[in-house]
Amino acid sequence: MKHRLTPLLAALALACACGFASAGAAAPPLTLEAAIDLALRANPTLRAAGNEVAAQEGALAQAGTLPNPELELLREGEQGDNRTTTATLNIPIELGGKRAARVDAARQEGKLAAIALEAEQARVRADTAAAFHDVLAAQERERMAQELVLLAGRALAAAGKRVDAGTLSPVEQTRARVAQGSARIEALQAARDLDGARFRLAALWAGDARQLEVVAPQAAALPAAPPLDRLLGQLDGAPAMRHARAQVGHRQALARLEQSRRMPDVNVIVGTQREGSDARNRAVLGLSVALPLFNRNDGAVRDALRRVDKAQDEEAAEGARLRAELAQAHARLTAALAECALVADDVLPGAEDAQRAANRGFELGKFGLIDVLDAQRVLAQSKNHYRNAVLEAHRASADIVRLLGHAAVQENP
Repeated sequence: MKHRLTPLLAALALACACGFASAGAAAPPLTLEAAIDLALRANPTLRAAGNEVAAQEGALAQAGTLPNPELELLREGEQGDNRTTTATLNIPIELGGKRAARVDAARQEGKLAAIALEAEQARVRADTAAAFHDVLAAQERERMAQELVLLAGRALAAAGKRVDAGTLSPVEQTRARVAQGSARIEALQAARDLDGARFRLAALWAGDARQLEVVAPQAAALPAAPPLDRLLGQLDGAPAMRHARAQVGHRQALARLEQSRRMPDVNVIVGTQREGSDARNRAVLGLSVALPLFNRNDGAVRDALRRVDKAQDEEAAEGARLRAELAQAHARLTAALAECALVADDVLPGAEDAQRAANRGFELGKFGLIDVLDAQRVLAQSKNHYRNAVLEAHRASADIVRLLGHAAVQENP
């Protein structure tokens, strides 16, 4: 009995160990490419845009259908000898190119939905990239805050030793304790900002942000800044411009549809008539057409033509707006890159040297606590300026991707 239970217990122990291992395993770090792919596959707004494209396929199929014929049965008289029974089949025939115009309008509507889906993909891609870099910046801010807490703790410990030795005033020790408390508060705020950035990133695919962890690229390169003229040359292929042009085409198709409705349709009547109980059947053949005496659809045509003019004006306005936003995003990108270079080459090295010298001098009794705290503050501000400049550069690059869509993704993968 004991030998039979031993393999069973071993199997149960192995199963429990595997369960605990899988339950305690954290999600793997998320790269930028993986985050974009996840958002493109699971973003709810993007799925809604895809469903709209699928719905337009059904609308296009419906637009090409022919009108249904009508079967009519008419009986006159009560007695069998004078009773007349007529059965007719009314076949409507559309004239004036109504079916072709209707199909063209539905096709233009489907094109609008496809371009809107592409624009939504560009927006999701850009928002994911911006949110991803927000998380990276928040992680760096939280790490720096923890470093400042450690530095403040070291300064407090050094101040305590000097107070005990009688070479420093207790007031300076109190000031160091206040500086450490401020550093802890900033660390708490940085942790809170990091949680908020994670939730904003995970919201793009309706995911859980509690175990979200992103990993910075191995080569933390800044985004490239192509010349503005090259970006402006790609503006005609931007999703917003294509959508505006497709809107003009859609309005023109609707105008042609309204113009086709000026032509009345014809109903072909085919049937048979039987009079009396012994009479023979007689064929019935006729035509019916509406007389356009009062309604020639003039108001609807004028409305459709004016909406074509409106769509053309909106296309011009959209082009001006996109050019202005693209120029602003490019200016932000170039300014952020210049600020990154300035801080990295001139400001940060000097601030780091000053901070190390102040800490070493304070430990040796050459500098006061004010010098140490001031050096730490300058270094923290310099790193914060660099981090904000890097974040602004990535946000500006994401805005360019959002404006230009697929062309910008190919230009700056």
